[in-house]
Amino acid sequence: MRQYPPRRIVCLTEETVETLYLLGEQERIVGVSGYAVRPPQVRREKPRVSAFVSADIPKILALEPDLVLAFSDLQAGIVADLVRAGIDVHLFNQRDIAGILAMIRTLGALIGVVERADDLAQGFERRLAAIAATPRRSPPPKVYFEEWDDPLISGAGWVSELIEIAGGADVFQDLRHRQAAKDRIVSSDAVREAAPDVILASWCGKKVVPARIKQRDGWSEIPAVRDDRIVEIKSPIILQPGPAALTDGLDAIVTALWGPHS
Repeated sequence: MRQYPPRRIVCLTEETVETLYLLGEQERIVGVSGYAVRPPQVRREKPRVSAFVSADIPKILALEPDLVLAFSDLQAGIVADLVRAGIDVHLFNQRDIAGILAMIRTLGALIGVVERADDLAQGFERRLAAIAATPRRSPPPKVYFEEWDDPLISGAGWVSELIEIAGGADVFQDLRHRQAAKDRIVSSDAVREAAPDVILASWCGKKVVPARIKQRDGWSEIPAVRDDRIVEIKSPIILQPGPAALTDGLDAIVTALWGPHS
């Protein structure tokens, strides 16, 4: 029998896990993605049932969820299996800051805590506005965000927007609306010609190696390489379109651009 609001929720990505904890509704979570690390206690409190593009369907079914929360076309196969098994699934597909805020409010509606979710989203909106309004020197530093190193992939929509809010200028801003990573592939020459002042890198779950970036053919004259301004931003705080990106992820960008006391 379907239950509203749902009491048993499985989250197949990290951002809905963090949102439920921030809403004080973590007791509803009965299973999480293996990538869920925020807040830290989730690792010991909740069973892991999925990676990103694969999931243990029998394990999820055994948890008897009222609702499974998924994200993006990359989880469409998992969603199809769960739907065929009779499970209610909501798949989010947010790719920009407006989408992240809508996800928070939609999740609140799905679980019956509309006002609390709206308060949470409004708090993030105020925070973003305050950081965007902070006086910064002009012109803004040019920033290249590298989401992957082979091939070179520039930052997703929300990352590009956060760079702007932090007072930087994304050198590949024109690619921000392209959802698929393959549509944000850039050439080494294009990065060189863009001459970024800062390179931010987050290689989707593997450690960034600045020395490897510096050794790329023809990159020694890029201002960011010449001035040693290559900064890794850990993927859990920037590559998932949720609360982490709007808080620790944005703060990391601000620090990379303006220093620790900015």
